[in-house]
Amino acid sequence: MADGNAPEGSTTIAQGQLRSFVERIERLEEEKAALAADIKEVYGEAKGNGFDTKVLRKVISLRKKDTAERQEEEAMLELYLHALGMLA
Repeated sequence: MADGNAPEGSTTIAQGQLRSFVERIERLEEEKAALAADIKEVYGEAKGNGFDTKVLRKVISLRKKDTAERQEEEAMLELYLHALGMLA
């Protein structure tokens, strides 16, 4: 927002910057939507070839984590399952 005492030129510059930010964000949102559609299509292909997409999503999630983080998560899951009597 422009200061009440700001010269006219700086207000115009700020408006231009704001418009530029908004337009860039809008373009990126469009690209993000297109990528999401592409990803959905790949999951559909995988499902059509007999793969379980829920498990596939979990594999993708696990691959994003480093080994230590993944092992810690698995240990906590096992601890919780034992506490609930779901593992022997």
